[in-house]
Amino acid sequence: MKNKVEILAPAGSPEALKAAVRCGADAVYFGTKTFNARRTAKNFDFDEMAEAAAYCRGRGVKVYITLNTLAGDKDFTEALAVAERACAAGADALILQDLGLAAAVREAAPGMKLHASTQMSVQTLKGIELLEKLGFSRIVLPRELSREEVLALTEDAPIELEMFVHGAQCMSVSGQCYMSAALGTRSANRGMCAAPCRLPFSAPGGTGFDLSLKDLSLIKHLPFLAERGITSFKIEGRLKRPEYVAAAVVACREALEGELTRESRSNLEMMFSREGFSDGHCLSERGRGMFGVRQKDDEPAFESALSELQNLYGQENPLLPVDFVFTAKSGEPPELSAHANGKRVSVRSEEVAQQAQKKSASPGVVEEALKKCGGTQFFARNIDINLQEGLYLPLSLINALRREALNGLNALLKEGKSIPFSPSSETVTEHAANNPVLYARFSNLSQIPESLDNIECIWLPLSTDENTLKTFAEGSVKAAVELPRGIFGGSDGIRKLLKRAKAAGIKTAVAGTLDGVALALGEGFEVLAGPGTNIFNTRSIKTLSREGVTAVLVSTEMTLKQSAALGGDLPRGIFAYGRLPLMLTRACPLNNGKKCADCGGSGALRDRMGIEFPVICEAGCSVVYNSRPVYLGDKKEEIKNMDFLLLYFTTESREEAGLVIKDFSAGVPPRGEFTRGAAYRGVE
Repeated sequence: MKNKVEILAPAGSPEALKAAVRCGADAVYFGTKTFNARRTAKNFDFDEMAEAAAYCRGRGVKVYITLNTLAGDKDFTEALAVAERACAAGADALILQDLGLAAAVREAAPGMKLHASTQMSVQTLKGIELLEKLGFSRIVLPRELSREEVLALTEDAPIELEMFVHGAQCMSVSGQCYMSAALGTRSANRGMCAAPCRLPFSAPGGTGFDLSLKDLSLIKHLPFLAERGITSFKIEGRLKRPEYVAAAVVACREALEGELTRESRSNLEMMFSREGFSDGHCLSERGRGMFGVRQKDDEPAFESALSELQNLYGQENPLLPVDFVFTAKSGEPPELSAHANGKRVSVRSEEVAQQAQKKSASPGVVEEALKKCGGTQFFARNIDINLQEGLYLPLSLINALRREALNGLNALLKEGKSIPFSPSSETVTEHAANNPVLYARFSNLSQIPESLDNIECIWLPLSTDENTLKTFAEGSVKAAVELPRGIFGGSDGIRKLLKRAKAAGIKTAVAGTLDGVALALGEGFEVLAGPGTNIFNTRSIKTLSREGVTAVLVSTEMTLKQSAALGGDLPRGIFAYGRLPLMLTRACPLNNGKKCADCGGSGALRDRMGIEFPVICEAGCSVVYNSRPVYLGDKKEEIKNMDFLLLYFTTESREEAGLVIKDFSAGVPPRGEFTRGAAYRGVE
């Protein structure tokens, strides 16, 4: 390997943390009891976090604290308290999803490194460059990138790249999944995902579990990826037991050292898998072979593996090299200096060295005594012995010096340097707006009704042809183009389409990710941060405003009351009608039963109760939509401080879209099945 790379292990509990460290992880990541994407794990309280950080420092292991969920305005005091305690504990970095929270942490603690969570859904070089501008020093890449797309990013990325190499795969691009919140109240963006994707969802002719992917394992690819510039290899699994962590760390370490043993491969499968593993996204193989469910454990083999793996981390392993310098002269107290990981300790015996009456000490005897670091995290690397001939040195003296030096070195290594933290208070003044106008988004041109009365702005697919765009640009209704959320390696194509739209006279672009925001701003568009940008607080609005965004759609997981209380100056709107996009997927669930050529780009999944969820292919990805639309047309008087209300058309015909616009404008009750979404119940 040309580059020093990092094995980053999950620690959902103190036991898992010790397993990770003792098996050779270079870094660990874990969360406190709140504001982390695995809130149902055991996690760490503040005292445990400080103890864990000290334990890791004593072994040369870095600590990253997860603050990777969305935070509302009322959450900021508590969320910043977590950040402050992480700074006090000397954590090496914070992992964040929320733009507003990241801005607040950066302001309060400029010395703390920020890592962009995979929940930020950033897939492109332009998005990564925007993250650097926002203060991030590392990005956790989406699992859905192909190997070629990852390698293209390593060539020019201005910050470190981290990627998942083993563990569970979500069907949806992280940060773009709203299924758990929509079907219940447990939000994946708030760390409470109920994993409904693991339940039966059937595509025609499919597997019966067509939203359940096999676990990811790219461990065999680690040497190749390490050579090409990936900084950190991340293992998923904060909900898993310590033995799983041990097995994954050992396998990663072996792979990087050149030989992944059959035993380690077997341990990985026995600890956890869903009908084996997959590397499909990495190799651009996204078919039926990527899907799998958890089978009944092979209990005897499982128990046998547990015992074996527990032995790997049941006690300290000598993982940290220490260099010794031993000096002994007649009539002077012997001295021992120990140096490890940039720290040095020197100790001196209370006894003085004397001339031997019979057998004198030899350098070989001293060296052997100093090598005995058993029971500690240290192993002797370089030993420099300055020993006057003819001295008597009892082994008890040498052993005592070694123990004292290593104890002192351990204590010194555990000492952390806290990072200054000075948060600023911010008073949120509600954004005032009355009489919101209607915006309408259309999946395709055939849906657009002849009459667009009461519609202020329409959103058209970015792929719309230039002549049609020109016609709408010259019309009486403002027109915008909507960028796909799944861009991945397609930035050049998106730029070409943006240039075409601009030439046709379109001035506004709707972006659902930071990738889209960066690309559209780069082409000189007014940018509306749309569905998928997860705007959950006032600071996020202000952050996007500073970057040049001109309007926002607030999170579909907020209540009307929460939305109305947001501050900032940007115009904003809510999702007021339409089927919520529940998942953005790169592995199409419909492809499990039909070839793309036979599909027509749309279909449906059926859950175990027979309810259908439409699936539409859009720009190389698939979107799973809710079974019924949100409707707030009869609740407009309860919607406060919004500048626009979005009508989001997906599967509707032209006639149905026209009727919805008419009904919504008139404020009449909904027709047929509908939902209020999170407007009143919110999310956990």
